[in-house]
Amino acid sequence: MEKALNFEQYVNLADPKLGAEAIFATDDFFADKSRLIRTEAPEWKEDLYDDNGKWMDGWESRRKRCEGYDFCVVRLGLAGTIAGLDIDTSFFTGNFPPSASVDACYCPDGEPSDSTEWQEILSSQSLQGDSHHLHALDNDQVFTHVRLNIYPDGGVARLRVYGRPSVNWDQIDTGQEVDLAAVVNGGRALACSDEHFGKKSNILGPGRGENMGDGWETARRRTPGNDWVIVALGRPGKIGKVVVDTAHFKGNFPDSCSIQAAYVQGGTDDQVETQSLFWRELVPSQKLSAHNIHEFVEQVNDLGAVTHVRLNIFPDGGISRLRLFGFKSE
Repeated sequence: MEKALNFEQYVNLADPKLGAEAIFATDDFFADKSRLIRTEAPEWKEDLYDDNGKWMDGWESRRKRCEGYDFCVVRLGLAGTIAGLDIDTSFFTGNFPPSASVDACYCPDGEPSDSTEWQEILSSQSLQGDSHHLHALDNDQVFTHVRLNIYPDGGVARLRVYGRPSVNWDQIDTGQEVDLAAVVNGGRALACSDEHFGKKSNILGPGRGENMGDGWETARRRTPGNDWVIVALGRPGKIGKVVVDTAHFKGNFPDSCSIQAAYVQGGTDDQVETQSLFWRELVPSQKLSAHNIHEFVEQVNDLGAVTHVRLNIFPDGGISRLRLFGFKSE
């Protein structure tokens, strides 16, 4: 297992919530290819069968009785560079592939064809049943599609493609207001105090939260202090409007929140946590309410260009979305 890369600091480019889709599979007789990239963690359903056999939460092909191997092509929700992969065989025990590899291509104007040139980004790797297989990659090319090859057949529960979206900031005018923290603009949630009930990365997702699970929620705090999350903007910029959305959080929204910000130069993503204690105040403490969109404009301090923010919630609870509207800096 590769441990050099903090996968949680990257975006799953193959998330259907971002528009990703499994567009082709050589065979998905036992389990439909669409399940391969479902946002939810795979689950086991005891004694559930369909017309073709045992229901499995993933993509599963038939037992191959001829030469060759099976593969599935996924269109990424956002074109971007790929930093790591997770080939997850959860609950596949006697039916997982012995090995797998991954290719990628760049087709911004359509789907891959027979003439498309694929590049191998992960060579063949041995797989184990009911396991996560994490692999860090060293590739700075931008891709739009990936192809999971399994040798020769079998089932894979999930494929996660971790990376950074490719954003053409040259097409965005300096006078155009954008959400600098949105995942589609390259925003990333780097660290948090706790994410017991909901992942920190959810707060940068598109649209409003679908439910409480589609947000960031901490455990009930039983000690002094408060919870927090650190976000790296997709591009340095000046923030003029902040939106904190507590959609679906009714009996568990934070009492209040504040936001700090800084222009971070140098260092690594893992080093910002300690320094964030001393960042300047972007938005002073503001009361929050249940299931509501809170918009702050006059309360936002003029700090100039910043690269990172720290959202503090008091004392704990759940936030659905954080929007940081502003203008990119040159």
